[in-house]
Amino acid sequence: MTIPRIELNDGTSIPQLGLGVFRVPLPETARVVADALEAGYRHIDTAQMYGNEEGVGQAIAESGLPRDDLYVTTKLDNGFHQPDDARRAFDDSLTRLGLDRVDLFLIHWPLPMLYDGDFVSTWQTLVELKKEGRATSVGVSNFQPDHLDRIVDATGVAPAVNQVECHPFFRNDSVRAANQRLDVVTEAWAPIAQGRVGDDDSIGEIASLTGRTPAQVVLRWHLQHGHVVFPKTTRPERMRENAALFDFELTDDQMRAVDALDRGEDGRQGAHPDTFDYVPR
Repeated sequence: MTIPRIELNDGTSIPQLGLGVFRVPLPETARVVADALEAGYRHIDTAQMYGNEEGVGQAIAESGLPRDDLYVTTKLDNGFHQPDDARRAFDDSLTRLGLDRVDLFLIHWPLPMLYDGDFVSTWQTLVELKKEGRATSVGVSNFQPDHLDRIVDATGVAPAVNQVECHPFFRNDSVRAANQRLDVVTEAWAPIAQGRVGDDDSIGEIASLTGRTPAQVVLRWHLQHGHVVFPKTTRPERMRENAALFDFELTDDQMRAVDALDRGEDGRQGAHPDTFDYVPR
């Protein structure tokens, strides 16, 4: 399986398709990641708050694959935004993953209602980790346009990616436009709206015309918009299905039909980044 790569603003590149392990229990993670690697995936997206970095690391160690063939993303726990805490948490992630570097390290949420609204110093810490070479690229997740502008204005460094909720029912246009303005790649979480795309008649019609599943249609929609996607599944057959995206294209009319499903804020399924303040206890 050959997966296209997207160029990032720091001169590196990222596989456009990967596997997400959100809510995969730690005891199952090594098996799930091993199945994905066997299916040809080389991009794994985890996070400190997922509690399964060790399983990702175990699968990587047991795979026998060259480190440079793999792309590993993890994200900073919301409880460790202060610079010294962020550094310790990053070190802990490397230990759990069994790696001496990660390909991409993200601030998981901006948390503007916590830490006196300071996520700039957190971002500066990630920039320093990149300079040290222990994070090849650094980025953010769930950042709104004003959050992006604030960290870029303060540090002069734009994130390589911004990982945000994005799917046909919530295109998140303002954030995607800000990402494009700053040369930040959009990564889409919940890319198939937690499976809800399967119930939409318009997507179903396109799926029938193309001989694909609704999920494949929507994942292809993401790819043609230039998004990075990492659909989560624990089933090997679904992993293979999710990766069968590179031998067909949606027409302009089909792309517009999926675009037209956007409901704006009414389509948002996850928390709003301006008010989300969850910290694990």
